[in-house]
Parts: sequence; C-alpha cells; structure tokens
Amino acid sequence: MIKDYANHAANERTFLAWVRTGIAFIALGFVIERFNLFLATIAATVELDAPIRAHVQRLSGPLGRYGGLALICGGVALIALALVRFFRTEARLSDEDESAAKSVARTEILLLMASIAFVASFSAYLALG
Repeated sequence: MIKDYANHAANERTFLAWVRTGIAFIALGFVIERFNLFLATIAATVELDAPIRAHVQRLSGPLGRYGGLALICGGVALIALALVRFFRTEARLSDEDESAAKSVARTEILLLMASIAFVASFSAYLALG
C-alpha cells in the first residue's frame, strides 16, 4: 500500500480538475475564434444596413480577434501550471509545511480571480457590443 494514499489521490484529483478547467478554457477560446470568423464573414458577404454592418464589425474587432487566442493560451498555461503544481505537491507530501500550503492557496486564488475577471469582461463586451 502507498503511504498516505489519500493525500496522493487527492493531489491527482486536483490535478485532473485543473486539466479539465484548462481544456474548457481552450474549447471556449476555439468557440470565440470561430464565432469571430463567422461574424467577419457575415459582415463581408451579406448585404446589411450601415448601422448593422458597423455593429457586426465592432463585435468582430480586436477584442473578438484576440480574446479567443488569449483563452487558448491561458488554457495551455493553466494546464502547464497544474502539472508543475502536481509535481511540487507530490514532492511536498512527505514534508508537510503550512507556509507552503498557504502560498499555493494564494496562487490558486489569484489565478482564479484573474480568470473570472477575464471571462466577466469578455461577457460584458459581448453583452454591450
């Protein structure tokens, strides 16, 4: 039997949860990129009134172009950070230090808050655009 199996299993479950989150970010980035391509195609090919055409072009502006790419890169970075965190936690399981646990929690909270802020700002952009 593996010593402290419950801790190792919890670490692995946490890693897999972060990987699922990263994959979701990447998938959302692809959806945004495809939607932006769809909007750009509609604006270029369909006969639209001038205000509607301007509205569609504004929606497919720089934030629409680079927002999906940012989510894709963010998802890849999230998976890489999850891998680093997984190996670091595996190494620390034998040496439990409360200060290390606090720094890991702070990093995860900051990453979560940054992700929420980005998704909220992009949602507001789509809602108000």
